Amino acid sequence: MMDNIFSSLPENLDEEAFDELLRSENVRIERIVSLGHASPPEGWYDQSENEWVVVLEGSGSILFENGTKVTLEKGDCLDIPSRVRHKVTWTDPDKPTIWLAVFYT
Repeated sequence: MMDNIFSSLPENLDEEAFDELLRSENVRIERIVSLGHASPPEGWYDQSENEWVVVLEGSGSILFENGTKVTLEKGDCLDIPSRVRHKVTWTDPDKPTIWLAVFYT
């Protein structure tokens, strides 16, 4: 069990790290750690859950299928409704980006 969101950061970030912090019937909370990672170019996230995300450290950009691009810096948050197709196009390559993602129905 993680007692501090900034503890136990992965040392090797060849791939993004996804840590589930909490799960209930209607809510799932994840910590995501990125370092220069992006979504695969050919795919989109198309989730059945709503997603509220906040950047705790670092920065990243999210592209929506309709062409809207949002860059999030430390402290910025965004609510993404279910079935709104999106992808991460960029995260800071020089320092870890720590996201807190709350998925809810």
